[in-house]
Amino acid sequence: MVTRLAFLGPRATFTEQALHQFPESGGARLVPCTTTTSALASVRAGEADMACVPIENSVEGGVPAVLDSLVADPPLVIAAETQLAVRFALLVRPGTALADVRSVASHPHGEAQTRHWLAVNLPGATVLMSSSTAEAAAAVARGELDASVSAPVAASVHGLAILADDIADQAAAVTRFVLLRPPGPPPEPTALDRTTLAATTENVPGALLGVLTELSVRGIDLTRIESRPIKGRRGDVQEYWFHLDCTGHVARPAMGEALAALHRRCLRVRYLGSYPRDRKSVV
Repeated sequence: MVTRLAFLGPRATFTEQALHQFPESGGARLVPCTTTTSALASVRAGEADMACVPIENSVEGGVPAVLDSLVADPPLVIAAETQLAVRFALLVRPGTALADVRSVASHPHGEAQTRHWLAVNLPGATVLMSSSTAEAAAAVARGELDASVSAPVAASVHGLAILADDIADQAAAVTRFVLLRPPGPPPEPTALDRTTLAATTENVPGALLGVLTELSVRGIDLTRIESRPIKGRRGDVQEYWFHLDCTGHVARPAMGEALAALHRRCLRVRYLGSYPRDRKSVV
């Protein structure tokens, strides 16, 4: 049976490049989606078997729309991760000079990672947000924009020229991508695993410290923690989901005990998967 793999499209996005690094992409039917949220929704609706989305960038941190979608229902879990070095280029229609650029677009993370370059080199241009770097390039090809900040591969796909290459404000940026699917048995433990969780706590002093202590006393290393406001809550006090990446596998005693302790201590806990870390992992 052919696996259906959803991803942030259209063609030539960084997500599509990352998707091809997963063995699951071999022979799969690729399903491009307009947003990361719609890619995950397609899995929840049974229209795709898995979805590839970016979850974290070494410069900008977590991807808010993905973090928020991970705590929605029905639940999804991470089955695998990969990392991709991200290189940005300024793409234009052939014959366009830098002085001709009055509008430029990119995905919000692309804009954030090239903001200084754009301010210095295109101070008079209007900077717009797009659903993906590839869609921004497609809009340039359609004549709707003058330029896009995109992956260099998008130039050949859309018949554009690279006006400037390697324009990121910080070199060697890396984005972590994950493959999500409906809940099921996790991959077998390896020597290098990651477990991802999300939890909410009572809004009282020391509540988050208690969560971290449950991990620390069991020798579990916390590699990432980010907070996202719980949507739809009203009142004077904002409540948050805390997103946690930990070293170790849920099948190992220490992680299993920690997860049980968090269920006792927290208002809600969402187990988001145990999976092998990318061997070239830097975020």
